[in-house]
Amino acid sequence: MEALIPVINKLQDVFNTVGADVIQLPQIVVVGTQSSGKSSVLESLVGRDILPRGTGIVTRRPLILQLVHIDADDRRKTNEENESKKNGRLYRGIDGEEWGKFLHTKNKLYTDFEEIRHEIEAETERISGNNKGISDEPIHLKIFSPHVVNLTLVDLPGITKVPVGDQPKDIEIQIRELILKYLSNPNSIILAVTAANTDMATSEALKVAREVDPDGRRTLAVVTKLDLMDAGTDAMDVLMGRVIPVKLGIIGVVNRSQLDINQKKSVADSIRDEHGFLQKKYPSLANRNGTKYLARTLNRLLMHHIRDCLPELKTRINVLAAQYQSLLNSYGEPVDDKSATLLQLITKFAAEYCNTIEGTAKYIETAELCGGARICYIFHETFGRTLESVDPLGGLSTIDVLTAIRNATGPRPALFVPEVSFELLVKRQVKRLEEPSLRCVELVHEEMQRIIQHCSNYSTQELLRFPKLHDAIVEVVTSLLRKRLPVTNEMVHNLVAIELAYINTKHPDFADACGLMNNNIEEQRRNRMRDLPSAVPRDKSLKSPGGQPLSPTEPPPALEGEFSKAAAGGPQSIAAADPAEGGTGNWRGMLRREEGAMLLPLHPASPQKGHAVNLLDVPVPVSRKLSAREQRDCEVIERLIKSYFLIVRKNIQDSVPKAVMHFLVNHVKDSLQSELVGQLYKTALLNDLLTESEDMAQRRNEAADMLQALQKASQVIAEIRETHLW
Repeated sequence: MEALIPVINKLQDVFNTVGADVIQLPQIVVVGTQSSGKSSVLESLVGRDILPRGTGIVTRRPLILQLVHIDADDRRKTNEENESKKNGRLYRGIDGEEWGKFLHTKNKLYTDFEEIRHEIEAETERISGNNKGISDEPIHLKIFSPHVVNLTLVDLPGITKVPVGDQPKDIEIQIRELILKYLSNPNSIILAVTAANTDMATSEALKVAREVDPDGRRTLAVVTKLDLMDAGTDAMDVLMGRVIPVKLGIIGVVNRSQLDINQKKSVADSIRDEHGFLQKKYPSLANRNGTKYLARTLNRLLMHHIRDCLPELKTRINVLAAQYQSLLNSYGEPVDDKSATLLQLITKFAAEYCNTIEGTAKYIETAELCGGARICYIFHETFGRTLESVDPLGGLSTIDVLTAIRNATGPRPALFVPEVSFELLVKRQVKRLEEPSLRCVELVHEEMQRIIQHCSNYSTQELLRFPKLHDAIVEVVTSLLRKRLPVTNEMVHNLVAIELAYINTKHPDFADACGLMNNNIEEQRRNRMRDLPSAVPRDKSLKSPGGQPLSPTEPPPALEGEFSKAAAGGPQSIAAADPAEGGTGNWRGMLRREEGAMLLPLHPASPQKGHAVNLLDVPVPVSRKLSAREQRDCEVIERLIKSYFLIVRKNIQDSVPKAVMHFLVNHVKDSLQSELVGQLYKTALLNDLLTESEDMAQRRNEAADMLQALQKASQVIAEIRETHLW
C-alpha cells in the first residue's frame, strides 16, 4: 500500500505537464491563521529550510509540495544524469542526495535548498507582486530525499482579518475564497494548524474545516508552539481531545523559534530537542506527538484516503478521456489534401442542409421546430389560419354593395341585379389574399436562412475550423435564396392575378351555391306573397280587374285609395307615400310601409313649395334602413361574393404552398451543391478558404495533450490493479 502515494505523484506529474486541474487528486491541505506555524510544520516534514520566513504574510501563493522518498539507486541514477548534463560537475550542496524540482523551471534540478527558497520568493513576486497581495495560481515543487515519507501537501496563505500595507481591503475575503477552493476538494485531507498559546475554541482553522467537513472525517488537528505556553499551563486536555474532539486526532509539535532560524539551527536538531521536550512535559503522550509521528500519521492517512478515492478517480478519468476524444474529433485532423477536404466539406454541408429540410438530419432539434417541420407549420398553421381569418365581406358594408349596384346600372333603373357589380366587389375581396400569401413566402425564406446557421452549429462542426470557408458558404446560400425570392413572389402574385383575371361563375361549386341560393330566394318570395293583405287575392295580386297584368309601377286596385289619400296631402304626403323617392320605383315599397318599414331618402327631403331645387346636388350614401328590394339585392350580392371568395381562398391555400415548394425550397435543394461547387471549388481559393482560425490549432494541441495525459493516468491506475495495490 505504500506505493499508492508515488502513484498519485505520477498522476500529479501527468496533469502538471498539461497545466490542467481537471482531476482533484488526494492531497493534504494545510490551513491556519497567519504566523500559526504552518510553514514550520512543513519544513519539519521536509527536514530542510525551503520556505520563505518572516513576519506578517509570507505565503502569498498556494505551494503544492510533493515529497518523494528515494533510495540509494535513485540517488546514483540522478548523479549520473547530473554528470551527463553538467559535464561531470554536480550541483552545489550535498552531492545529489536530496534535490528539488519546480514545474515552472522544467527540468532544472536544485540541490541547494537556499536557492529553492529564493526561487519561491521570486516566483511569488513575479505573479503576486511585492505589495503583499495574493494569487490563486499555485507553485509546484517536488522534493526528492531519503529522509522524507511520500506525501503531497498544499501550503496556503494564513487567515488574516485586517489588511496591512498595500494589501487590498478585501484581502480577508480573497484568502478565505482561496482556502475554501482547496478545502472543498472531497479527496483532500485537512491539516488544521492552531497555536497552543491560543484558545482552541477560537481556532479559525478548525472553524473553516468544519464548514467543508462537518463530520470531521478528513480533518486532522496540529497544535504548534507547545513550548510557548504560559507557565503553569499545559496542553494535556487539548491533546487528549477533551476541549474540542477531532476524529482523525490531535498531534502536538514544537517548532523552531525565530531566534533558532536566525542562528541557523538545523531541522534535525530541532526535532531532537522536540523529542526531549515532549518526554519531559508530556511523557505519557510523547510517542503520539511530535514531527516524526505527524509524518507517519499523514502518510498512513493519505494512503488509506488514496485507496478509497481511486475507484472514483478511475471513473472520472475515463469520462474525461471520452470527452476530450470527442472534442479532438470535432477539431479534425490537420489538412493534407486541401482539394479533397474542400469538396468533402461542401458536399457534407449541402447534404446536411437538404436532410434538415427533409427531416432526416443526424442532429434533430428538440427545443423548437426547425427545417422542413417549420416550413410545414408555416404552410398549414400560420398561412392556413391567416387565410381562414380573412372575412369574405371584410371592409365591405351594405351601403358599399348598394352603391356598387347603383353605379353599375347607369342612368337606367335596373330590373335585375347587374353582374358587373358582383365582379367589381369580388375582385376587391380576392385581392386581399395577396398580402398573406406574400408573407408566407417571406416566412419560408427566413426559415431557409435559419437552416444555414443550424447546419453550421450542430451538423458540420468542421466548418468552425475554417471561418473563411464558413462565411463563403453562408454567402453563397444566402445569395441563392435571395435570387429565388423575387421569382417566388412573382409566381404567388401571378396566382392571385390569375384568380382576378377571370371570374368563373360557371365553377361547379359556385353553380351549386347559386342554385341553393335561388331556392332560398324563391322560398322567401313565397313567404312574402303569403303575407300580403287579405283584401288582395293571392292568385290575382299582380293582375288588374280585367285580367291584364299590372305594370311594375302600377298599384293594385285595393291600394288606389291609399295613393289618392297621399296625393291629397300635398308634396310632403306624396314624398312620404311614394317610394320612388327611396329608389325602388314601384308599389312594393307601399307594401313594406304597411308592415312598418320606414324609408329614409338618400338625399334631403323634397323641397317645399317656393324653394329652388339644385340639380347639381349628388346624393351621399348614408346609413339607413333599406327597402325590401334593396335588402334583397344586397343579400344576393353578398352571398355570391362569399361563395366565390371561399372557392378562391381554397385555391390560394392549396396553390401557394405548392408554388413556394417548387420555386424556392425544391429549387434550392436541387441546385445548392452545384452552386457551392461552382463558386467555391477553385484552385485559387483553396489556401484562403481552408485557413484555420488562429486558436484552432492551439486548442487541438491542448486537447491532444490532455487526452494523452488522461490515457497515461488510466494506464497508471491499471498498473495498480495488476500489482494488487488497490
